[in-house]
Amino acid sequence: MDADHWNEAYARLGPDGVSWFRTDQSPSLTLIGSLPEAPGSVVDIGGGASTLAGELIAAGLRDITVLDVSGSALGSARGALGARAGQVRWVTADLRSWAPDRTWHLWHDRAVFHFMADPADRAAYVRVLRAALCPGGHVIVATFAPDGPPTCSGLPVMRYTAGELMSALGDDLVLVEARHEVHVTPPGVRQPFTWVLARRRADPGQDNLK
Repeated sequence: MDADHWNEAYARLGPDGVSWFRTDQSPSLTLIGSLPEAPGSVVDIGGGASTLAGELIAAGLRDITVLDVSGSALGSARGALGARAGQVRWVTADLRSWAPDRTWHLWHDRAVFHFMADPADRAAYVRVLRAALCPGGHVIVATFAPDGPPTCSGLPVMRYTAGELMSALGDDLVLVEARHEVHVTPPGVRQPFTWVLARRRADPGQDNLK
């Protein structure tokens, strides 16, 4: 997850040429739209050059944070948003060592967690997730599915079923919905993904939340 690795990838391929780039944000937007109410705040983990922040602004959300280890990617996203970029808080940081200074109602991560191949990195991710997510808040996490590729951008990745992903994220999250989706990369390669939408228990003693 070295910043130089990702800055080089964006410089070499361009913000819309990296394999994880997509113009269609419907998987994320559909899950966000299924929430009982619009989230009051969103943090997009590994948002990079994604167009999601712009889609959320267009949907009326106003408290949006985008975090990525690549300052180059965030610069591309800011540039694409133009005058609207000021409506987003941009954070350049390595998630594993990030110390969030507040909490959010929705944690969104498309394709960061599966890079946490080292158990210590997974533990750091979960620790930051706990610090950043409101009690009763929601998480959306997408990783490569079991039939997905074993590497991405030259790095090893973990592949998950929905059940395995929920176990890795911790038992204070309750699964709301799981989906399987195939992302087609800019070069046309098919990448199967597992998506989960989960809710954090408002009270750690609760077994279920409706």
